[in-house]
Amino acid sequence: MGVSVDQRRVAVAVLRAAAAAGELSLGKAVHARVIRAARFDVVQYNNLIAFYVKCGRLGLARQVFDAMPSRNPVSGNLLMSGYASSGRHRDALALLRVADFGLNEYVLSSAVAAAAHVRSYDMGRQCHGHAIKAGLAEHPYICNAVLHMYCQCAYMDEAVKVFENVSSFDVCALNSMINGFLNRGQIDGSARIVRSMVRKVEQWDYVSYVAVLGHCVSTKGVVLGSQVHCQALKRRLELNVYVGSALVDMYGKCDYPHDANRVFEVLPEKNTISWTAVMTAYTQNELFEDALQLFLDMEMEGVRPNEFTYAVALNSCAGLASLKIGNALGACTLKTGHWGLLPVGNALMNMYSKSGSVEDARRVFLSMPYRDVVSWNSIITGYAHHGRAKEAMEAFHDMLFAEEVPSYITFIGVLSACAQLGLVDEGFYYLNTMMKEVGVKPGKEHYTCMVGLLCRVGRLDEAERFIESNCIGTDVVAWRSLLNSCQVYRNYGLGHRVAEQIFQLKPKDVGTYVLLSNMYAKANRWDGVVKVRKLMRELGIRKEPGVSWIQVGSEVHVFTSEDKKHPYMEQITEKLQELIDRIKVIGYAPNIAVALHDVEDEQKEEHLMYHSEKIALAFGLIHTPKGETIRIMKNVRICDDCHVAIKLMSLATSRKIVDPDGNKVINEGKAKYRYCKHIAKQRLPNLTSELMKRGKHFILICNPLNILTFPFAFYDLLEQSFPFYNMLKRQIKDAIFRTLNANGMFNNAHIRFTLTRGKKVTSGMSPSFQPLLDLKARFAAPYC
Repeated sequence: MGVSVDQRRVAVAVLRAAAAAGELSLGKAVHARVIRAARFDVVQYNNLIAFYVKCGRLGLARQVFDAMPSRNPVSGNLLMSGYASSGRHRDALALLRVADFGLNEYVLSSAVAAAAHVRSYDMGRQCHGHAIKAGLAEHPYICNAVLHMYCQCAYMDEAVKVFENVSSFDVCALNSMINGFLNRGQIDGSARIVRSMVRKVEQWDYVSYVAVLGHCVSTKGVVLGSQVHCQALKRRLELNVYVGSALVDMYGKCDYPHDANRVFEVLPEKNTISWTAVMTAYTQNELFEDALQLFLDMEMEGVRPNEFTYAVALNSCAGLASLKIGNALGACTLKTGHWGLLPVGNALMNMYSKSGSVEDARRVFLSMPYRDVVSWNSIITGYAHHGRAKEAMEAFHDMLFAEEVPSYITFIGVLSACAQLGLVDEGFYYLNTMMKEVGVKPGKEHYTCMVGLLCRVGRLDEAERFIESNCIGTDVVAWRSLLNSCQVYRNYGLGHRVAEQIFQLKPKDVGTYVLLSNMYAKANRWDGVVKVRKLMRELGIRKEPGVSWIQVGSEVHVFTSEDKKHPYMEQITEKLQELIDRIKVIGYAPNIAVALHDVEDEQKEEHLMYHSEKIALAFGLIHTPKGETIRIMKNVRICDDCHVAIKLMSLATSRKIVDPDGNKVINEGKAKYRYCKHIAKQRLPNLTSELMKRGKHFILICNPLNILTFPFAFYDLLEQSFPFYNMLKRQIKDAIFRTLNANGMFNNAHIRFTLTRGKKVTSGMSPSFQPLLDLKARFAAPYC
């Protein structure tokens, strides 16, 4: 005996009211009455499924579904919709295995939508085939779902076939096609759909505006974007938060950040997405301070940032190389639980790398629970940027071992590391073989890295041929890299040809004029220097002045070369003179070759002393606590003399210093070791050259040097250059200290080690070093 109509109507009404009110107990009471009645009614059971789904009790809904002796398509569709709304798309597809409830257009469209969410092309295609057999393929629900599925699964050819074989489509299908083409980078395809949509602009919904504006972003089509903006204004859709955010994104990525901000300001409802969009617009246009100010305004408005907001803010800190603000944002992500999310981790690594703290970037990388290709790219390029090429190559090999496919950016970092290490054969292997294997087409950045690699090893003529033969003859950066190497290797004939080539491409390139002037100056061709500078004045070209800045507390102090206007200049001068005197004692000799002025040597030394980075360092030593890391930023490359001087100042003051180039971190231990290299190269240039050729002798003449620095530095040199047995380390130290006289200075000790590959070592030296006779060691290349 069945259930009466009145009983069914009452039960259904109660279940719907209970679902609307969230009264789970009331619905369960109705469920109990249905069970006690012992009379099956598919309508009541379907409403029970709908009730449990709306209450979020999918387990109970599935129990009701499984207990039904017979089902209809509504039963399956209700449960599949419940799974889909809870993100359990695989469970929704699993229902098809027990599909005894019939597959109508609603069930099939839900199944295809679930396949699209999990990118299951095979399952979606089977559903599409069943729809064709059942004669449901032309149904709008199924057509839209199938199109969306093929687009999401990146099968645009299949999507185009469906699109062309169906007589009419609504705006939802057009939106799916645009987004599918854009996701695949097929701009021509999205352009065709946009042209067809323009005639039906009155039918557009807010998703259509977002899709078309996405096309404008991909094509940098600000004109079309402005026209779409006008249409949105006519229909008052610019006040929609999604359309407004898309407009902000479009103007920002088309390099109109202030227009993006104007759109943002008129939005009546600003959510996290719109705030993030306008911050991104500022960051992408290098308005980093404005982006960070927007982040503060967002906090003041009480809008909670998400992981993408934090990522944009951290990238702004990276642009400013502001480690303090970046650390503060990192602490915020830790408190809010965003630290472990992938966008935040990648942005943190980028911020630390560009702020000169690659060790912190490495720490973040190792702590990340998940890594994508961006994560690997960040650590590889970070190492390469900081001159740690070996670590960059190790990270690349780890990336391959982790089965992560390298990308375009990956190979830029790898080739940069090869250039630093002088690995020509390996560089060409990565460029010509590995990049083809992984499907990455070389670009001008990769070719420019190879030019730098060839230049670094002195193969300038080959670098010139490489530029001309690889279609990068119009790339000024590659030619300028070659020109700089011509200056280093004093190949002035090739340098003139390269400069002329650059002037044909970019007649007012400031860097080329500066390099050409410096090349004349190094060759003592002062008439050529005058000629170049006169030409620069006639063309209205001005060299960007060298500026260094340092943050102390919350203030940023900016210095220029030979700065005399800073209020602390008197203290800075005294400190700078003290530092120069201290490092001269430990072997510093001003490199007047980099002072490209036609003046006496004494004046050249004075010019070098007051370079902006040295002034900034002296200021930092005065106004920062003892032991604090000093971070100096500079707008142009640091000169060779300042680089050596800062290393020795780090040694003399026991401070860690971030190099003004932003690509080296100098600390006391490294400075000691590099200091020995500096002394050996300065005092024994001919011997060093002979060492590099034969690798048989190592001689170091120790004139009186400061006891506080030299003995330890000398020991580091011995320890790291030759693998002595551990039992001899103490003897080495004792021998060194016995050579010190009463004034704490060396007695002109003459130390000589004669090394033979793999054989016993015989050492002849001054009497003070007799305990070190007959040392055993295997030959290791001397550090010179």
